Amino acid sequence: MSIKDSINLPSGIHFTVPIPKEAEHILSKDAIDFLAILHRTFDKTRLDLLENRKKVQDELDKGKPLDFLPETKNIRDSPSWSCAPPAPGLEDRRVEITGPTDRKMVVNALNSGAKTFMADFEDSNSPTWSNMVLGQVNLYDANRRQIDFETNGKQYKLSEKPAVLIVRPRGWHLPEPRLLIDGKPISGSLFDFGLYFFNNASELIKRGFGPYFYLPKMEHHLEARLWNDVFNLSISHLSLKQGCIRATVLIETLPAAFQMEEILYELREHSSGLNCGRWDYIFSFIKKQRASKQCVFPDRTDVTMTVPFMNAYVQLLIQTCHKRKVAAMGGMSAQIPIKNDAEANEKAMAKVRADKLREVTAGHDGTWVAHPALVKIALDIFNENMKGPNQYFIRREDVTVTAKQIADPSVPGKITEKGVRDNVSAALSYCAAWISGNGCVPINYLMEDAATAEIARVQLWQWTKYSSKTDSGKLIDASYLQSIFSEESSKVSQLPGIDPSNVKIASEYMNKQIKSEFPSDFLTSDLLIHLEGVGTKGTGSTSKSNL
Repeated sequence: MSIKDSINLPSGIHFTVPIPKEAEHILSKDAIDFLAILHRTFDKTRLDLLENRKKVQDELDKGKPLDFLPETKNIRDSPSWSCAPPAPGLEDRRVEITGPTDRKMVVNALNSGAKTFMADFEDSNSPTWSNMVLGQVNLYDANRRQIDFETNGKQYKLSEKPAVLIVRPRGWHLPEPRLLIDGKPISGSLFDFGLYFFNNASELIKRGFGPYFYLPKMEHHLEARLWNDVFNLSISHLSLKQGCIRATVLIETLPAAFQMEEILYELREHSSGLNCGRWDYIFSFIKKQRASKQCVFPDRTDVTMTVPFMNAYVQLLIQTCHKRKVAAMGGMSAQIPIKNDAEANEKAMAKVRADKLREVTAGHDGTWVAHPALVKIALDIFNENMKGPNQYFIRREDVTVTAKQIADPSVPGKITEKGVRDNVSAALSYCAAWISGNGCVPINYLMEDAATAEIARVQLWQWTKYSSKTDSGKLIDASYLQSIFSEESSKVSQLPGIDPSNVKIASEYMNKQIKSEFPSDFLTSDLLIHLEGVGTKGTGSTSKSNL
């Protein structure tokens, strides 16, 4: 039976791969009709905004610095507006756990003791067709308390009071190439948001909550306006109460740091705050200022939250959010427990405690962890230092952050051979795992996702581009890196669950990247061709029907 026959698709809708039988209720005809409305209404604006990103990058490459926008000064200066009050379940967000949407992860995260769980279709997820649609099935079941299951003799059962669910769709730049509408791929953002909203919004509202989202990778307040327009149309389409959606925006690009208030303003009816997406922010800081030799950083372990540009970003975010009465969320602790080495584990957990103490005393209203074992550690710190549900009352009016401080590239530290090797290993391991369908990878007791792999990628590029040297005097060039890539490829190929052929793809990709004039925008965009139904692992030609 063809895809068209099985779900009677309307004209102009085309799948390149079959819909899994267990996901047919998710991708119903009505849901697909809704996705088509979103695509046909908003895709041109989305593409125009992506073109604007290129124009901004071109200006930066020519030496024009980023600054606060003069045309929106009235928004920043106005004391008369604030964002919507916290929605049910979002009043207290002191610890949030994040992770991909596989069934086991969803149950464990919802039961972890965290206040909320950010179910991630983005950086900790490899967008295979199975991951995207079965992830939606898992969230559909979780919202209806129907997600209990048993595997290998172990039962997974949802607790009586699970964490509040927040969903992160893909960023505006990523397509969903397995669904074509009028011959063009739908936006990954609209696909992820649209399916979740259409299938769950009414159910969530009936249960006393609402459809809640994290919005990634934005670079301009007009991208937030686009999201707000999507929200308003979607709410009207399902005849729901205006303002039922809440969205937290990750400030994880350098341009967005100059437009925090404007982003909140555009989403003010639907806003629930901003988040310090620290790892992507470091990646963006390097990438956006790629033409400047002054922005060559030392080992990524030296780029901490206390270096000048990161501290300025944090202070401004807290001040901005509390001025507009929404949550200022802290960043991710990527550490995971180190088994069988109590001393090393205690050192790692001490870093987590110090990080969370820094966040709560700075005025953050909550924080992120990547592993259930870290929930209690973070909770204890916040419970001791934040007695109420949030810290909106800490206005941080003592803070004045300038454009120069936001873009300050001074980071003390060295480039070491270990730092180079760690970047090579992380990039190869992550890219190979991502191609294999795993977007959340434990490497050296850190939970690596696309953001940390991106830092590794652009650092290797900039060290090569600007002829950097290690602290022992070795010139970092393509020849030097080639031997390290070869050695680390052999090691990564031996890791459990890693396909050596995917390591080869990752190595070839990284070697091209370090030799390019500028690094490409996103490794996830570059490697998408290797996923089923997209490129080299099958274009879906055997399952296409002429719709």
